[in-house]
Amino acid sequence: MEHHPGSSPAPSPWVSRFAPLVPAGGPVLDLACGGGRHGRLFLARQHPVTFLDRDLSGLADLASQPDATLVQADLEDGSPWPLPGRRFAAVVVTNYLWRPLLPALIGAVAPGGLLLYETFMRGNERFGKPGNPDFLLAPDELFERCKDAFDIRAFEQGEDNTPSPAMRQRICAIKR
Repeated sequence: MEHHPGSSPAPSPWVSRFAPLVPAGGPVLDLACGGGRHGRLFLARQHPVTFLDRDLSGLADLASQPDATLVQADLEDGSPWPLPGRRFAAVVVTNYLWRPLLPALIGAVAPGGLLLYETFMRGNERFGKPGNPDFLLAPDELFERCKDAFDIRAFEQGEDNTPSPAMRQRICAIKR
């Protein structure tokens, strides 16, 4: 399927809300990016963006963009972290959870950089997918995993109706 600019879903209100906190011009990682709705937001804000996903087909229109780096990698097959040593002014993750990656993700945020993470949590199974507990955060899980290395700017969890009813957890955290 060819991507047409303007046809991808709107960025998450959570990501849009905190995007201005990302250091100006700092590199951004859009992890498990899908069609790249969040990376596109940061490209428009003059950030170089690394788009990482196992399927880059929704990003063909960005292949010639100098500030867009497309990295194809399966994050769940046991391969090493595809961006060793890289640090980002922001790491953005939405609607994705693979716990073995969390240490690498936290490590990829540069000091003073942001982690913007929003995904599903326990209780979501009553709304539909995902319902597998492997892909659902425990209560307070993002907060607990971030509190030692980050200053937590904002944290929310619970039932949410945007874009559809679900149980979600969100964090905006700045690396110390």
